[in-house]
Amino acid sequence: MKIAFVGKGGSGKTTLSSLFIRHLAANEAPVVAVDADINQHLGAALGLAEDEAAALPALGAHLPLIKEYLRGSNPRIASADTMIKTTPPGRGSRLLRVTEDNPVYEACARTVLLDGEPVRLMATGPFTEADLGVACYHSKVGAVELCLNHLVDGPDEYVVVDMTAGSDSFASGMFTRFDVTFLVAEPTRKGVSVYRQYKEYARDFGVALKAIGNKVQGPEDIEFLQDEVGEDLLVTVGHSDWVRAMEKGRPAPFELLEATNRFALQALQDAADDSYAHRDWARYTEQMVSFHLKNAESWGNAKTGADLAEQVDPDFVLREGLDARGAFDGGAGVEEIVSPRPQTHRPAPQPA
Repeated sequence: MKIAFVGKGGSGKTTLSSLFIRHLAANEAPVVAVDADINQHLGAALGLAEDEAAALPALGAHLPLIKEYLRGSNPRIASADTMIKTTPPGRGSRLLRVTEDNPVYEACARTVLLDGEPVRLMATGPFTEADLGVACYHSKVGAVELCLNHLVDGPDEYVVVDMTAGSDSFASGMFTRFDVTFLVAEPTRKGVSVYRQYKEYARDFGVALKAIGNKVQGPEDIEFLQDEVGEDLLVTVGHSDWVRAMEKGRPAPFELLEATNRFALQALQDAADDSYAHRDWARYTEQMVSFHLKNAESWGNAKTGADLAEQVDPDFVLREGLDARGAFDGGAGVEEIVSPRPQTHRPAPQPA
């Protein structure tokens, strides 16, 4: 499942996304974690030292390699130079999978051990001196969007993306790339304003949005969030001594995280797992193509000197069952319906 964490700056979205990643790793689930915020705090939240986090390879710096690999033998893409962040896959394109080894992961991902369990970590990369005054945030996350467009994931596989603060992600089509979006909201008027804005923007795109109430101090905070967010409120999270110690660089074993917070994280995993039953690959592909055509007309055609609408393979639907080159295993046609693999359920964590 592809999962996004969003929220206003300071809401705790990076902390909660890192806790969720740790929870999945503790359950021995395969995880690809992506820091898509140029503030680049996810590595540190996962326990990396400052120099280790700064040394993470930037996805944007490897964009030529990413394009060339994903292009594969797709006859609709004349060259990797004509690919833009929204270029959709088609027959012949190379696809990414969560658990495989490939040149993109080799160049752009690093393995982080969380209490001995491996997680692949990727980062969009911070602004550099050359970007100041001439580049926007969205130019830095184009590699993330392109990878998500070519990613095929199944049940019990997780791609967790820590997004930029606020509603900036709506400047690209990346907000439609997820099975479920967790919005972190504090129990304040400002805290729920981003939720309302996100809800309004996402309304016509079938985005599954769930709210996490963070920094909750008592029943009045919960009541406030219930009144403002309604049925979208999934769980609430309060103070954590474990998190405070982690932020000081002295994390305890994850199994010692407070039982109430561990149960909250399990509720997030259950919601993510439940979203698999509602996955609609056809709509996913249609939205991908729609945003590509908009970007092509707006700026892509002029930048590349090509008609990028020709990159769209009208008979291709991204879905499970495709091999690494965008064809169905066994040579079946692209319209074949692939039955989902059975979903497995892990037991809820026990109190520490």
